[in-house]
Amino acid sequence: MILTSLVIIFAGAIFGFSIARLPYLNVSGSAKSSFASSVAPGEWYWYSKGIYRIGITIHLTTVLPAGLLMGWQFIPVIRHKFLLFHRINGYLISTLVVISNVGALMAARRAFGGSLSTQAGSGVLAILSTVSIALACYNIKQLQIDQHRAWMLRAMFYLGTIITMRIIMILAALIISKTSYYNTTMTCGELLTILNTSEKVHASYPSCGEPGATNHTLAIVQAKFGDQPEQLASALRVTFGMALWMALFLHAVGVEIYLGLTPGENNRLRQISYVRQLERGLSPAGSAGLTSDRWGDAEPWQPRRKGMEK
Repeated sequence: MILTSLVIIFAGAIFGFSIARLPYLNVSGSAKSSFASSVAPGEWYWYSKGIYRIGITIHLTTVLPAGLLMGWQFIPVIRHKFLLFHRINGYLISTLVVISNVGALMAARRAFGGSLSTQAGSGVLAILSTVSIALACYNIKQLQIDQHRAWMLRAMFYLGTIITMRIIMILAALIISKTSYYNTTMTCGELLTILNTSEKVHASYPSCGEPGATNHTLAIVQAKFGDQPEQLASALRVTFGMALWMALFLHAVGVEIYLGLTPGENNRLRQISYVRQLERGLSPAGSAGLTSDRWGDAEPWQPRRKGMEK
């Protein structure tokens, strides 16, 4: 019961995060709550144009609705009493997440500086969530409900990385701000977007005022969580990749621990899978999907009660 409650709380966190970010659907608006006005300093310089604008728009307009719909999949009464809604909602979420991953990959090159660690982390997260959803869909087609549950839980936990990552990123940015050892580079164009006037940019970052300097000229910016917006942006950029990988690790380990602690639910669903696979004529009954006894070296699975073939 406690473990089930944890999943519901986790799903609620994704729902709440998506609700809070709904104003981001106004991608380029002038409202204070729009994505353009709320994104970290300097990020809109890249997201306002080209493929990055297309990518972030695709990502936001698909992942936020998916987050709102995802939590309903794990409410027991909906799974048991409203099965048609559960199925349609599940396919809709799966489609939205896959499309959102495409948008995220398009925008990853400029996400908080777009370092290689950030791009790699974004790619791994997209692969993990997409593959998990694909395996969950395959298993439900084979009526392997236990494995469908496991892979859908993995997908949801992987996608929840984005929430934990933000907590880690902010905490890390606060910590490194206590020293003066961390910095990153920003283009003069980004700095102009943040500071608004060339005079301020040239006064603080002389390399941007040198002869021949362009919007692509780089300037070193100290990472510091303080009053200077460009330094705040630098602190977030320095910590983003690390926070992404750490959060992904925590979620990947956490979901496996949860699955390992719920063998009773797994066995119950496998018994149901066995009955439904028998009715559908799928073979071997109980292991028609991606199970370790069919594809690995586990002992052949046997139903718990002899009379279940009837």
